[in-house]
Amino acid sequence: MTQPALEVRVYDTLDSLSTLRTAWEQLLLEFPTATTFCTMDWLLPWWRAFGGGQQLKVLAFFDSTQRLVAIAPLSVTTRRVASGVKLKLLRLMGDGSQDSDNLDLPVRPGLEDRFARALLDFLESEGNSWDFAELNTLPVESPGGNALRQLLGEKKWVAVEQQIPASAIALPATWEEYGRLLSAKERGKIGLRTRRLEKKYEVRIRRCADEDEIDSLLQALYQLHGKHWQLRGLPGTLHERGRRQFYGELARLLLPRRRLELWVLELQGKVVGAQFGLRYGTTVFSLQEGFDPDYAADSVGYVLRSQVLKNLIADGVRRYDFLGGADESKLRWGAKPGHYLDVSFARPFSAGSAYLRAQDYAGRSKSWLRRHLPRAAWEMLHKIHVGVGQTGNQADSTKKDADEETVQDPK
Repeated sequence: MTQPALEVRVYDTLDSLSTLRTAWEQLLLEFPTATTFCTMDWLLPWWRAFGGGQQLKVLAFFDSTQRLVAIAPLSVTTRRVASGVKLKLLRLMGDGSQDSDNLDLPVRPGLEDRFARALLDFLESEGNSWDFAELNTLPVESPGGNALRQLLGEKKWVAVEQQIPASAIALPATWEEYGRLLSAKERGKIGLRTRRLEKKYEVRIRRCADEDEIDSLLQALYQLHGKHWQLRGLPGTLHERGRRQFYGELARLLLPRRRLELWVLELQGKVVGAQFGLRYGTTVFSLQEGFDPDYAADSVGYVLRSQVLKNLIADGVRRYDFLGGADESKLRWGAKPGHYLDVSFARPFSAGSAYLRAQDYAGRSKSWLRRHLPRAAWEMLHKIHVGVGQTGNQADSTKKDADEETVQDPK
């Protein structure tokens, strides 16, 4: 028996979207891959900070009992794809500022296929409002995302996928068990560097517990982050007004829900290291970090991370997610590499599909050149490309600050 199609309603303002809060939160309780990045606590402050110049287009899906069963939190913006040519881009709410990972399509279990079909049927009927879609940093296990990917293939829509590195630590129940996940060298470094710091200074490591101290602790994070990047001749990203507005509003929403993990390390009463994390269930996401490079030889970022992990394990956290990136500075903490999916798609025979095919061809050509060009020639091309796009890539690197100090640390 054919099941009735889901009803789709469009929410194009934050005020109208806010009326869904209770139903949205109930949906997330049943959504197996829910994270902070799926919540209104993340998405609404993000939109207020970064949504300018975009059109909100959140699609809510209801069954025959008027129960909310799925959400596609989307927005529309324009992208210049060639001289004088702009296309309308449909993307996930939260994408575009380099702050969000794990963006997803919440759907009640068992309704993934109906959701995917209703979504594509709606987008097909609204063909004049968008040219191509980019769903970036989808979790690979996303139920709604995977149903959508399968249906895109069945309908022969143009779809292009790219894997984006990520990494996370599966935390055991005790600190002692966690230590056994690490190399003997890494275990030794944790103890040695912590004792060395405690012998040299009066050390205090603490988590933000009072709304009255949010502003001062965030200001410390901003200053430490900026000081680190200034050594490279770059401003970093936390000097931007919109990002500071976002972090401030986000922290105030998360703290009373016990979902804020804002930690600082103080030496002699001075904040020299900070971590800004997000808790959802038994997972903590590491969002931003900063440390004082004047104390790099004291390994303050390293000690702060180790003691935060120790506290989180004792507090029942079972996953520490580094978000994007899977470099050695994360893997040495016991993180396992993984990836997100960037999924782009467009209707067949559309301007958007032509653009995606051209982009895919260019990417494949670049991969071929990398495999076949002499190393010196490839490195020259790469330097030219990086030089052109350098300032735009800073945001991807800011989550590594606290670990990068160890390049300068004594062994």
